[in-house]
Amino acid sequence: MTLATQRLLVPERLSDPGPAEAAVVAAGPQLWLVDTTGYRVHAARHAPGTLDAQELARAAEFVRAADRDAYVCAHVALRRLLGAYLGMAPREVTVERAPCAHCDEPHGRPVLPGGALHFSLSHCTGISLLAFATAPVGVDVEELVAPHTIAETADVLHPREAAELALLPAGERSPAFTRVWTRKEAYLKGLGIGLSENPAAEYVGSGPVPARLPGWSLTDVRVPEGHRAAVALRDG
Repeated sequence: MTLATQRLLVPERLSDPGPAEAAVVAAGPQLWLVDTTGYRVHAARHAPGTLDAQELARAAEFVRAADRDAYVCAHVALRRLLGAYLGMAPREVTVERAPCAHCDEPHGRPVLPGGALHFSLSHCTGISLLAFATAPVGVDVEELVAPHTIAETADVLHPREAAELALLPAGERSPAFTRVWTRKEAYLKGLGIGLSENPAAEYVGSGPVPARLPGWSLTDVRVPEGHRAAVALRDG
């Protein structure tokens, strides 16, 4: 099964209501896809009144304009959607850091106080993908990985995944590898540990259907051509 995304439309003014009736239900994650090219000008214009001081400082650190645009678009969209889900102004939303899975210091994944709503975001050149759910969730979107990169990063694969890719024609390995990678990162982000853990430890599969992971639902997400994406949602 491949989930479709709900596109985040760009209103004429970011002060428009937007997704004012947004509501997350327990049946599954809600996904939003942001086109950075279409959203860039609006996001940059309204970032000062939407992002908090830490987010604005982080945006200013990017040297490449494309990286800065991706960050600003993703975080402006995130705050607008969180505000809609929570029924408050975007800048009033408090985003905290969860305790680290290894040291309990507050530098883990971004979370909301109380844990009633969970979210995850990912961005690459031109696209941001956001997920919202009533249970822990992780999402990842990536451009297709170049063939030479596959050879350089083969150590992220589980032995079974490496064997599966080795059997594929050369032209099919890039999509398959990228599919594996997005599944792994979505799952690790859902766990709240990210790449601090060994990505090769869990088998997610390279075929059309993700492998089952105990306690989690892992699903591919339909995104524009040249990309792959996945979402992981904790069961129950």
